[in-house]
Amino acid sequence: MNRIGVVLVAAGSSTRIGGETPKQFRMLGLRPMFIASLVPLLSFADEMVVVVPAGREDHAKTALSAAGLSVTAVVTGGDRRRDSVESGLAALSEDVELVLIHDAARPFVTTDLIRRVLGAASISGAAIPAAPVPDTVKRVEDGAVVATLDRSVLRLAQTPQAFRRDVIVNAYLALGDDDVTDEAAAVELAGIAVSVVPGESGNTKITGPEDLALARLRAEAAAGLSAGVRVGIGIDCHKLVEGRPLVLGGIIIPFDRGLDGHSDADVLTHAICDALLGAVAAGDIGRHFPPGDPEFKDISSIILLERVVAIVAENGYEPASIDATVVAERPKLAAHIPAMSARLAEAMAVPERAVSVKATTAEGTGPEGEGIAITAHAVTVVRERDRT
Repeated sequence: MNRIGVVLVAAGSSTRIGGETPKQFRMLGLRPMFIASLVPLLSFADEMVVVVPAGREDHAKTALSAAGLSVTAVVTGGDRRRDSVESGLAALSEDVELVLIHDAARPFVTTDLIRRVLGAASISGAAIPAAPVPDTVKRVEDGAVVATLDRSVLRLAQTPQAFRRDVIVNAYLALGDDDVTDEAAAVELAGIAVSVVPGESGNTKITGPEDLALARLRAEAAAGLSAGVRVGIGIDCHKLVEGRPLVLGGIIIPFDRGLDGHSDADVLTHAICDALLGAVAAGDIGRHFPPGDPEFKDISSIILLERVVAIVAENGYEPASIDATVVAERPKLAAHIPAMSARLAEAMAVPERAVSVKATTAEGTGPEGEGIAITAHAVTVVRERDRT
């Protein structure tokens, strides 16, 4: 059996999508696009390399860890596609014989297509999937049609593309400093025949905003999610101790004790943070702001909430509504709820009417009822920021 190395190319800048976050890191359903593209490849890979833009290495590693996935390497791509692919090839061990190269912007690849491409490449040395052209194709010059092309002999190339390692490496060497739009073009220029297997209409490439919106609808439907809407749940509890101010929802509440914790221990804000992170499957507050990190010693949890909102935005969403309940026997909180709601709304950049804060007692039961601790529960709804 050939030892198979997979290179997932996730190094594009996504200029046609817009925004600060490259499309391959945007959320599709419950996971980032590059993770969705990677998962079908895993069962075929003896080694897996993910190629990302400079500065996104830690982002990719964090997303992989959150998804419970491990890869051989996460490497930095280049300005051109060939630079990124060659960076990925260089990270594979020497005993890899067959290489599968896939675009992170094609998240709906099937295992059946992967199997067919690999099978063809193991025989011919180079293979790609390609789909028929559904529309009549015109060649246009200076705004006028100069020819109608025979679409029966035309195909739309897709990925993954598979090659014997020596074939693709030597093809790039023969290119000199030239670039190509896909790996098969380099192999063709080297004079090597490329086998073609039938592509799949569902193996679409996400290029512009409309593609992304449709892909999200498709991914959310597959995951059983409502289109463009996600829900998260958070809970936090801290002990009451002497010598600390009591902070809830970013407001200092007059009381003889405060909550014990590394930050200001604002359980209400922490519960909302966890709910927001959960809504976009981005882990929990402890993962992003470790309790032992000196940077977060006595920090205002409102600052952490603002950072969490930024993480939610990086994943393509924004807070839509928040419903939270504080469980405390004492002090009485009703008079402070308007101020807490306003402070939280400001931190999340949402209208005050989108923030519901309630308070209840534990009727003398449990640590809350005994006045030993305060607990907060939160449910958040986030909505997609860029459906067009």
